[in-house]
Amino acid sequence: YRITKMALFFSATLRPASLAARSSVRALATASSEKSKVYGGLKDEDRIFTNLYGRHDWKLKGAMSRGDWYKTKEILLKGHEWILGEVKSSGLRGRGGAGFPTGLKWSFMNKPPDGRPKYLVVNADEGEPGTCKDREIMRHDPHKLVEGCLVAGRSMGARAAYIYIRGEFYNEASNMQVAIQEAYNAGLIGRNACGSGYDFDIYMHRGAGAYICGEETALIESLEGKAGKPRLKPPFPADVGVFGCPTTVANVETVAVAPAICRRGGSWFASFGRERNSGTKLYCISGHVNAPCTVEEEMSLPLKELIERHAGGVRGGWDNLQAIIPGGSSVPLLPKHICDDVMMDFDALAAVHSGLGTAAVIVMDKSADIVECIARLILFYKHESCGQCTPCREGTGWLTKIMYRFVKGNAKPSEIDMIWELSKQIEGHTICALGDGAAWPVQGLVRHFRPELEARMTAYQQEKASSASMST
Repeated sequence: YRITKMALFFSATLRPASLAARSSVRALATASSEKSKVYGGLKDEDRIFTNLYGRHDWKLKGAMSRGDWYKTKEILLKGHEWILGEVKSSGLRGRGGAGFPTGLKWSFMNKPPDGRPKYLVVNADEGEPGTCKDREIMRHDPHKLVEGCLVAGRSMGARAAYIYIRGEFYNEASNMQVAIQEAYNAGLIGRNACGSGYDFDIYMHRGAGAYICGEETALIESLEGKAGKPRLKPPFPADVGVFGCPTTVANVETVAVAPAICRRGGSWFASFGRERNSGTKLYCISGHVNAPCTVEEEMSLPLKELIERHAGGVRGGWDNLQAIIPGGSSVPLLPKHICDDVMMDFDALAAVHSGLGTAAVIVMDKSADIVECIARLILFYKHESCGQCTPCREGTGWLTKIMYRFVKGNAKPSEIDMIWELSKQIEGHTICALGDGAAWPVQGLVRHFRPELEARMTAYQQEKASSASMST
C-alpha cells in the first residue's frame, strides 16, 4: 500500500513536469524543422488545378482525362463522416479570405434532421480588387467545381447547391452551365448521383455585381430576391440560411479542392505548407511585376520567391519595390523590408499585421503614389458600402475625404492620429467585415508610411507659405 501510495505521489508530482518538458522539446523540434524546411516549387503532379490556363479541353471528356470524376461514387458511398474526416485531417482552411477550418465549418450542418432541407451555397461573387482565381476555375476547370459541390454537399447532407456567380462573369457562367448540364446528362448529378443513391441538384444564380454580396448573409439575401444587405448573426446560416433552411456558404476554391483531398488523402494535402497553414493555394499576382499571373503553389512559400519565380520579379528589380498588398485590397500593405522574408500563409502574415485574405498579391514599385493608391481603395469601399451600419456608411465617406486631402498634403500631422482613431471606430463595429476592409488599408498606410504622410504635409505648407509671400 505504501509503495503504491509513493508511486501515485511521484507520478502526480513528476509527470506534469516531464510532460511539459517533452511537449516543449517537441515544440522546439517542430519550430526548428519548420525553419529548416523549404516551401515552394510545387511539382506538376501535385497540382489540383491542371487546366488553370485553359490550354486543354474544359468540358467533361477533357476533365475526366485529367482525373476528375474518378471514383466519385466510392467517395459518396463512404459517407459524410469519412469525407469530413479527410477534410479535417487535410487542415484545409477557407480560401475565400477568413481562413476558417473547412472541415469544422462543414460539420456544423450535421445536426439531427428537423424536416428542413439543407443547402450548399457556393460564393462565386469574386469582387475583391486584385483577386482573379475563382473565375479561372469556373472558366477553365468548371467540372472541378461541379464535382466539388457534389462531394461537399454529401459531407453535409445537402439537398442542392446554389452557385452564386458574379453578374459580370459571362463566360464563366456560360461554361459552368455547360458543365452542369453535361454532369446531369452523364448521371453524375441529379437523381441517384453517380449511381450512389444520393440525390443532388446544382443551380446557377447570377448576381448583379455588388461587392457586398460576397458577404455570406448578404449573398443569401440576394439569392432570395431581396436587397443584398448582411443579416445580423446569430442565427448563423448553418441554423437559418437560404429560404430559412440550414446552409453552408463556401468559396469556389475551397469546394473545388474537396474531391482531390478525398482521392489522395487528407495527409497528402497536409504535407504542403506549415502546420495550421497546409495545402496548395491559388495566388493572384498583379501590379508592377513583369508577368502578372494566377498560379497554384504550396502554402508558406516566401513572398519574394513567389513573385520572382512566377511573376518575373518586380518591375525594375526587387530593390525598386515600395510595398505589397499580400491578400487582396482589404488587408494592410507591407513595406519592402517585411516583404523580403515574410511567408505567404495565414499565421506568418497575421504576425506582421496583415493577412493572407484571398492571396491576391498587389505589387507597387517606387513609381506608385502609395497614398493615392490607398485613397482609391477607400473610395471603392465607400462606393460599395450597403449603408446599413452607421460606422461604415459615414466612416468610409470621412476616410475618403481625409485620404484625398492626404494625397495633396492638405492636412495637419495631428490628423494622422485622427484617421487612425476613425478607422478603429469603424473596425469591429459593423454587421459584416466591409467596414474592417475599409479600415485596414488606412491602418497599414499609417503604420508603415507615416513619414511619407508627414513629408507631404510639410511640403504642402511650405508651398502654401511661399505662394502667399510671393502674392504679397
